[in-house]
Amino acid sequence: MRLCRSLAVAAVVAVSAPVALFATAPAFAATGPAAARSQDRPTYEELVKAAAEAKKAHEGAVVAKEEGYKELMAAFAALDSDTHPLKAATAAADKAAKEAAGTKEAAEKAVADAGATLEAAQGDAEKAEAQRALDVAEAELTKAVGAKKEADTAAEAASAAWIDARVAAVRKYSLVQDAPAKALKAKEAADKALAIAKECVRETGLTSHLVGLPSQVVVGTTVDFTLRVTNGTGRTLAVDPLVFFHAVQQGSKTEGPLKVEWSNGSQWQALSGYGSEHIAHIDTMKPGEHSDVKFRMRVDPAAKKGDAFALFAGDASDAYNPCVLGPMKRYDFELLPAGSKPGTDEAEPGLPGKDDDERPQTTKPGTNTGTGPSAQGGASEQTVRTAATGTGTGTDGGLAATGTSSATAPLALASVATVALGAGAVFAARRRRAAGGI
Repeated sequence: MRLCRSLAVAAVVAVSAPVALFATAPAFAATGPAAARSQDRPTYEELVKAAAEAKKAHEGAVVAKEEGYKELMAAFAALDSDTHPLKAATAAADKAAKEAAGTKEAAEKAVADAGATLEAAQGDAEKAEAQRALDVAEAELTKAVGAKKEADTAAEAASAAWIDARVAAVRKYSLVQDAPAKALKAKEAADKALAIAKECVRETGLTSHLVGLPSQVVVGTTVDFTLRVTNGTGRTLAVDPLVFFHAVQQGSKTEGPLKVEWSNGSQWQALSGYGSEHIAHIDTMKPGEHSDVKFRMRVDPAAKKGDAFALFAGDASDAYNPCVLGPMKRYDFELLPAGSKPGTDEAEPGLPGKDDDERPQTTKPGTNTGTGPSAQGGASEQTVRTAATGTGTGTDGGLAATGTSSATAPLALASVATVALGAGAVFAARRRRAAGGI
């Protein structure tokens, strides 16, 4: 009995407590700096906690209902037992009422008989005796009527007490009967609020700009350049720059001709060269702040002349969104044969196109534990189409340059599959990161 009562109370409290939080959460799905400045919105951590609590409350409500129903059936079984005090009292009172009714009927018959005797009496003595008998019979009837009334009242009271006990058991069950449905609504609201918070937020102000990468790099040489990540948003962010380098080598067995390292300020860290990577994690980047990451890239002496490119983007998170995406930029550069004299121009990103920042399947990616957010899915098809046609759609969020170097057409003809796999690796990395939870 106490278990069901405690579960019922817990279920009611747990269901009602987070409703206000969930009810307003959809309003926080807006993206951009304006949304980031909301002062009354729940943080992502709060939404995660609320969703977990709502789930627990729903599970508790279901258990409470099951336990409550068992308790109700047990209460009914007990009340229906002849040994239950209330049931026994009801039975005894009903028996007494029936006996009182029988006594009253007998008394009524006695009065009727005494009356008939009086009417048939002859002489004064006989009539006097008959009258005395009638008076006694009427007195007994009066007593029987009173006794029956008292017995009927007692029987009604006993029956009412038994019925009240059943009603009390039903009312107790009613406290937990509807709790699962209410808890489910609260859980669904919490899950919806959390799902909205997980949706990737686009922030064009979170920029990644490369400085110092030549548009032409001679095979066998090393070049230094810098990536500047700038938080031009209204959010305070935790940022993980995403980088990817790839060189196309027609007919060459050279694996990973680009050896790229980045500096964490005290030592150089090598990129694996097998896919995109998040580097140089920044715990806190306030609005208007920037961070520079130094790179050095050596081209393998065995590499051949060809085309190469680098992709950069800012993956980030804040207190309200685990998935904040800055636009992706692409820099194309050319690999020249050993001994060549490179030009002095720096590699530049292509012009943004109409599909800028339109990356497929970026909503509801999940969240990430330590490396930040973002989801990129279904981009390989776009990449293949872009590379095959040689008509890029832009760099700030797109995948192909629009012609700032001669790389696009040879790149497409040389290795469409390689480019698609490379870009797919970038998106896969961001998707994995987004799915990890914050």
